[in-house]
Amino acid sequence: MTGKADFTPEEWELVLEGPPGAGMIVVMADRGGMFRETFSMAKAYGEARRQHGESELLDEVVSTKPKVDRSRHGSFEELKAHALGQLREAVSVLESKASPDEVDDYRRFVLTLAERVAAAHKEGDEPVSDAERRAMDEITAALGTPAG
Repeated sequence: MTGKADFTPEEWELVLEGPPGAGMIVVMADRGGMFRETFSMAKAYGEARRQHGESELLDEVVSTKPKVDRSRHGSFEELKAHALGQLREAVSVLESKASPDEVDDYRRFVLTLAERVAAAHKEGDEPVSDAERRAMDEITAALGTPAG
């Protein structure tokens, strides 16, 4: 099993910033619902904590409070480019150090978190807006998983 001790501090920071970065991409993709969407991100972490023991790697990721530094990005496009790059790097690091199952668990957690954020605020008549769907597609691509 892979855990925090298997990574350098910089690598571990990448792994930790991936999920909340994906959540922020979805939060910022469309206007409205920021409070609900941010709250849903915290709930996703809480639910993952309750599944403790299924993956040491994921247990350590979700036991850390999610943090996002929004101040270093001047626009949504900058935030998105940065967060997607971090996701790609995090998956690359994980693929070099963790088991394929652990990498899949991480990908699944990131996607589940992003989906929860997207569904937290109804956009008109749609549960998920077109902008949020596009953001989800970009997150899926950055994680190296098939869309859908």
